[in-house]
Amino acid sequence: MTTQTSAPGQLDEAALDLVFRNARTHNGWLDKPVPEALLRQAVDLAKMGPTSANASPLRLVFVRSPEAKERLRPALSAGNLEKTMAAPVTAIVAYDTQFHELLPRLFPHADARAWFAGNAALIEETAFRNGSLQGAYLILALRAVGLDTGAMSGFDKAQVDAAFFAGTSAKSNFLVNIGYGDESKLFARSPRLDYDEIATTL
Repeated sequence: MTTQTSAPGQLDEAALDLVFRNARTHNGWLDKPVPEALLRQAVDLAKMGPTSANASPLRLVFVRSPEAKERLRPALSAGNLEKTMAAPVTAIVAYDTQFHELLPRLFPHADARAWFAGNAALIEETAFRNGSLQGAYLILALRAVGLDTGAMSGFDKAQVDAAFFAGTSAKSNFLVNIGYGDESKLFARSPRLDYDEIATTL
């Protein structure tokens, strides 16, 4: 059972509904374009979320042109093909394995680059974890600016990396379809765990 409480500065009920309670993972899309300005606004919100040492490894490709969608098509699983090709935009959420090269600018009060240089395992772990966090921030930010999302795996990462990140230090993580969802194509909401099944206070 959830107890509703309020605190100074808390979002109002409508905002909480928009971002969390009523938001859904969409599988169908209305034929309505997504303004570039909303994508920029969502990225500018998502980048403010915390990452380790302000590492900010998130890298994005917004796939929206027919030509770019065709480059993505061969990498998609059968279950994700139709909805992804129909989505106005698909974000390739990736992470940069050379993020530490930017730490002198992003974390200037310590030599954070030295913590990672030459340690491939730590670089990969940090980039993947924090890039995943930033991808989640992006989903919430997209919802906050009035867009619907459908995050998914179910694609060939090697093909996506070859098609979109060849010659770079970025690696794909997951995909997010973006647009205005067709509510008639939603599944019934799946159950969630109760608080006591998720959390323990010691």
